[in-house]
Amino acid sequence: MRSLDDIREEYAFLDGDERYRLLIELGRELDPMPDALKTEATKVRGCSASVWVYPTAREDGTLHFLADSNAAITKGIVALVIAAVQDKPAAAVAQTDIAAALEPFDLKNQLSSNRTQGVPNMIALIRETAARYAAEAP
Repeated sequence: MRSLDDIREEYAFLDGDERYRLLIELGRELDPMPDALKTEATKVRGCSASVWVYPTAREDGTLHFLADSNAAITKGIVALVIAAVQDKPAAAVAQTDIAAALEPFDLKNQLSSNRTQGVPNMIALIRETAARYAAEAP
């Protein structure tokens, strides 16, 4: 997965439809999420499309997220959120201001409110999960 900085640089040079295409491409780059993990427990509430996020803790204390959506643009937004925290230590993820990291993308003005309404819920889910993992770490 590309770093959020790399994505931000590319995004800054694009406009309109090109940004949509980049988001769709980012969504396609997400690790595949097995259908068995797409459950009510992993579903993000408040999204207009279906969105699932599943964290896995690695032995080195980092978190790796699997995520998916049934809508291409939404899946790209999910990929942006995941790029901000992917493969980082749980404690760092819990402290990351993901919303601030996404501000340069100006999603509220680039996309309809339906597409972005679930983002705060996704961020909250990721940070709460990371905080739980960090608290359980030795």
